[in-house]
Amino acid sequence: MLVLRMTCHDLAQRLAELRPDLTPVEIARLCLVLLAGSPHPERLDDDRQLMSAWQNASFRLEAATDQHAAVVAELEALLGDGPIEFTPDQLWTLLRAVKVQSQLLELFAHENSLA
Repeated sequence: MLVLRMTCHDLAQRLAELRPDLTPVEIARLCLVLLAGSPHPERLDDDRQLMSAWQNASFRLEAATDQHAAVVAELEALLGDGPIEFTPDQLWTLLRAVKVQSQLLELFAHENSLA
């Protein structure tokens, strides 16, 4: 059985054909997320599999982006308080920030992080 490997270049060409409105950066980001998150990248050659993986990746990326924005706002508020004496609430804010950052890293690298 011949198994064709989906390369980033191949996937980028397909994504550009499907969505010519995407910028090169958006295509590169999608390629990374799709290939890193797919246990069987060769299946991305099928339009239905690609669209399913794309929707899943988009949902995960949007959720991670929303979480990141919320944590950034919390951290900015924390920094605006002046000298920090680290109350329990502030420590939880910092821990959430680390967790969100690790989730973003996992999304792009598809490897478990330490947090």
